[in-house]
Amino acid sequence: MREQEPAGLILIVEDNRNISEMVGEYLEGRGFDVDYASDGLDGYRLASKNTYDAIVLDLMLPRMDGMEVCTRLRHEARKTTPILMLTARDTLDEKLNGLSSGADDYLTKPFAIRELEARLRVLIRRDHRLIGAEVLRVADLELDPASHRATRSGQHLQLSPTALRLLGILMRESPRVVSRQEIEREIWGNDLPDSDTLRSHLYNLRKVVDKPFAQPLLHTVQSAGYRIVALTS
Repeated sequence: MREQEPAGLILIVEDNRNISEMVGEYLEGRGFDVDYASDGLDGYRLASKNTYDAIVLDLMLPRMDGMEVCTRLRHEARKTTPILMLTARDTLDEKLNGLSSGADDYLTKPFAIRELEARLRVLIRRDHRLIGAEVLRVADLELDPASHRATRSGQHLQLSPTALRLLGILMRESPRVVSRQEIEREIWGNDLPDSDTLRSHLYNLRKVVDKPFAQPLLHTVQSAGYRIVALTS
């Protein structure tokens, strides 16, 4: 009988030993390979030098908190590894801050272990689907899904994997308006997040894609959805 292929290599960065062991043992039993770090600095070092399919990152960590780990991975190490952030605080500001730092999704403690697995599989599957897709262009905005690289007017745009996926959907369908339901279904499938998640990702995407430039490309169409297009006055 042929051996089952590994589901992916996961890095767990969590200082609570009970949680890290519980999550790690469960994921290993589900076909994943797992690395561990018990503080933010070690987590950053492992994540920056190794290639993981996804990272489970606690927010509150010794030596370097999860927000700084995430930000440094995106901006200094230039890592596009999908990151699922764990937080004990279920506030909108906390979620916005986590997603702004480069996280792709978040779970609030206490969480169901099966939900964590489902979200990890969605992140990994979505990240792998980007490989081999064609280069997309709208006005001076360009996205190469294979290299996880987005530019506007030749300037590199620093985006999380989920933001890249969202950008890809809107650019692929441009100039069509894409509904919220279509976006959520394509990105998260049946494991839909709460209502703040897509709004947070769109806010962060607009901040990177439009804010530094004269002409806005990302537009909200009231009661219909969103689109990326260069509108003429």
